[in-house]
Parts: sequence; C-alpha cells; structure tokens
Amino acid sequence: MKKVIVGLSGGVDSSVAAYLLKQQGYDVHGIYMINWHDTQGVIEGSCPSDDDILVAQLVARKLNIPFQTVDFSEMYAKRVVEYMFAEYKIGRTPNPDVLCNREIKFDVFLEKALELNADFVATGHYCRKETITKDGKQFHRLLSGIDKNKDQSYFLCQLSQNQLEKAIFPIGEMEKSEVRRIAEEQNLASAKKKDSQGICFVGKVDLPTFLQQKLKSKKGDIIKIENDFEQYSLHNNQENLSFDQKLIFNSQPFSYKPDDGKKVAEHSGAHFYTIGQRKGLGVGGLKEPPFVLAIDTETNIVYIGEGQNHPGLFRNALFIDKNEIHYVRPDMKLKIGESLNADVRIRYRQALQKAEVFMREEGMYILFEESQRGITAGQFAAIYIDDEIIASGVINR
Repeated sequence: MKKVIVGLSGGVDSSVAAYLLKQQGYDVHGIYMINWHDTQGVIEGSCPSDDDILVAQLVARKLNIPFQTVDFSEMYAKRVVEYMFAEYKIGRTPNPDVLCNREIKFDVFLEKALELNADFVATGHYCRKETITKDGKQFHRLLSGIDKNKDQSYFLCQLSQNQLEKAIFPIGEMEKSEVRRIAEEQNLASAKKKDSQGICFVGKVDLPTFLQQKLKSKKGDIIKIENDFEQYSLHNNQENLSFDQKLIFNSQPFSYKPDDGKKVAEHSGAHFYTIGQRKGLGVGGLKEPPFVLAIDTETNIVYIGEGQNHPGLFRNALFIDKNEIHYVRPDMKLKIGESLNADVRIRYRQALQKAEVFMREEGMYILFEESQRGITAGQFAAIYIDDEIIASGVINR
C-alpha cells in the first residue's frame, strides 16, 4: 500500500483530498504545517490559528488517519518572508504563495514526508498532474484544474519535475461545489469553513503594518501624472526600431521624474505600495479614482494616475532575466533565437492572455496580443500551452 502524507490545513479542500485518497486505498497520514507565529499586521480572525489545527485534528479523527503537527516556521521566515521584505525594499512586489509552494509545501514538507517513508505528498490544490513518456523519458505535466474559477496551477508554476514526481492533487478533476458536497456528506469538520485569504500561512494582512517589521516608514511625495504625458505618445512611435529594439522598448516600464507631474499628497514609504494599487493612497478631489503607476524607492516617490484606464498602467511586453527563467517542462526549453506562441498569466485569477515568447541571450521577452494592465516587477509570469504550464519566471520589468 502506497503511503501518502496530506498537508491538512483545516480547510475543506485538503480535507476532501485526504478522504478521496483513503477511498482510493492509500495509506493516508495528515500533517498540519505551522509556518508562522507572529501576528503583527495580521487582520484579526484571518490568520491560521489553534482553530485550524483543531479542525484538521477533527478531520483526521473522522477519517481515522494518523495526524501530527510540524513546525517549519524557521524555514518559512528565511525562505519566504525574508524574500518578501527584500523584494518590497527594492520596489518589487513578490508573490509569497508561489514561493511558499516551491520552498515549503513541495520542498521542506516533501523532505519531511520522505523522512517518514512516504511515497507521495498531497495537497488540496485545484490543478492536475499527468505523466507522459517522451523519447523514452518520463515527464510530469502540470495542468490547470477542471474548475476554472478555482484553478490554482499558477501558484505551482515554479515546481520542478522532481517535486511533481512526488505530488498528488486529488481534487484537480473536481468543481468546488462537488468538494463542498463531499465534505458535507462525510460530516467533515471543515465542510462549511470559508476559504483562506491573504499571504500563504500568514493570513490576510495590513501590508504596510506587516512590512514595518523590517521596513521603516519614510515620508515622501505622491506625484500625479496626467493622461497626456509626452512619453505615452512617444511610445506609439516605433517605426525606426528593429524588431528586437521594439521588444526591449516595449518591455521597459514608463520612466517618471518629479517635475513630470504635480505633487498631490504624501505617503509613508514608497516600498509599501505596488503598481496598480488603488486603495490607501489618501488622495481626494479627483474625478476618477487614483492608481499607482510607478514607485521609486531610491527617491521615495510614488507616481499615480487618474482612472483605471490611465495609459501609464498599460504595456504590451515584459522581460524575464535569463537567471529567473524556470522550466516546469525542461524538454520544452527555448534556445536563443527561438520563439513560441503561448498563453500567459501574470497574476492569479487573470484570464489567460495570448502572447508570443521570444528567447534572447539576456533573457525572455513576452509580447502580448493586447496591452496588459499593471505588469509588476517581482510577480511571476506563467506560460501555458493549452492547459499546461511549461515555464515561468519572475518579471524583471
């Protein structure tokens, strides 16, 4: 009998995953991962707590499977939270959930499971795995979940073949409503539990307060850029550029200086803001809501524009440095000079966007069919062929 260790979070998805695996004849064990203790900046009632452990225990008891808790908080702080702070400090916006899966759930947790003689680890992610043979070698395909409203494949875009080899996703073929139905039919304690929100294992946070654990407040100017800023019109005039020059040009964020606009307010630290942010700016008296266009952590300036369709929010290309490219399918790695038509997602829940991927010596350029709103350095771009993620990378610009 194959042994599977399930990451039991106390949520309905991992609970049903454990139930399904037991029904399939696996020797199922449950582990609750304790990854965070500090509640500074965490909004009351939104963080993992003793209640989650209790629910996970009740589920394990109902399913009659062994259960234990394991504390990975030291590794989580080092690999995920410290990375977050470092990225925000330089004005980038990281995705801790992607890092959490790569560094904790399918690394530290996987290592622990293998120490306990497990054959596989399982989670409640809405995604699928398929194993194929190509040229005599096995490859594991990471596929979107059947429930397109809950598909979480994006969060796993940094997994390797070794990690996927040991992974099982029991609910990837199911709709969320069916998962809820099974939990209720089996009287699992998590059946009516709300889905978790916020940072993986930390919870929903007041981000500035959370970041102030490491990053100091520092007053600076908020400068408003008008919709007719000269650089926007120049961006449309690329007739004299070669194709590669156009790739580079279009992947460059718009560049602003203090005298390009007008000061409209002050902020408490540019590193507390992110591209496309609307709330928390404290800017009034505008006809339309303001949005963050750019942040400069060196000069401590936040640049904003008025309205969600402000031209400064849109670009049609991005760049991933060669050192930040990860291939889930290494057999599909692009050589320098090659290109690929694909679908791309630059944030969770975003609809897949048609694009062409170009590999150059310095890295990867992604050119979209339609301009993208809020391309943000530090976030991940996931590259799909049909419903399979083949590669991903940290957006450099």
